[in-house]
Amino acid sequence: MEIEGFSPIVGINPKILVLGTFPGEESLRQREYYAHPRNLFWNMMECICGVGRDKDYETRVAVLRNTGICLWDVLKSCERDGSSDARIRNGHVNDFDAFLSRCPMKAVFFNGKKSENLFHRRAVPELRTLPPMLLLPSTSPANARMTNDEKFRRWCIIRQYLQ
Repeated sequence: MEIEGFSPIVGINPKILVLGTFPGEESLRQREYYAHPRNLFWNMMECICGVGRDKDYETRVAVLRNTGICLWDVLKSCERDGSSDARIRNGHVNDFDAFLSRCPMKAVFFNGKKSENLFHRRAVPELRTLPPMLLLPSTSPANARMTNDEKFRRWCIIRQYLQ
């Protein structure tokens, strides 16, 4: 069965776009980006723009919008059992050409290798313009290849693009 993802989070002065692959089961259930309590995304945002998991979701989203951080996923819809990106089938890509035409970005950041691979394979051929793109380590609890300290260090590059 095909599952629909979320609309992008976009403020009035967007600067950067953070792309995941597709919401996990807990995010879909709660209708919130990065809802799994062990996902480090909101911890990263606390370091970058001062809003973490201790705030309610609406407040977190408002801070992202005001800071210039856009949040979306590469896939608009897909079939998947469970939350693993490796189990995604029949994925349909969001319309990034229209989005980036409306909202030019200083940079696009990928939350993990799967989102980067999908974007380059499926979205880039459709794009007229390409902003700088950078891969960040996945904030998923499944990514245990590096320490959380190293993940935080790498995610902090976002601050440079928010000025």
